[in-house]
Amino acid sequence: MDTKIFVRERRKSQEGEKKPRFRVVGVSGSDLKIHLTHIRQQELNEIATITGAEIVYLTHQGDKTGKQT
Repeated sequence: MDTKIFVRERRKSQEGEKKPRFRVVGVSGSDLKIHLTHIRQQELNEIATITGAEIVYLTHQGDKTGKQT
């Protein structure tokens, strides 16, 4: 079974902000455990390369009010 790491961009992240930009939503198909919720793109790519995982970027489907955008 292929390993997949599901991530989405943080809602409050801004361009040039020095905070991790992605949020790990889940991991499928491996014994891989990620013990954080926010991660930088470089760290995410390195983990995927070493473990042979595929990164799946989820799209943003609404705003804080629950309305679809």
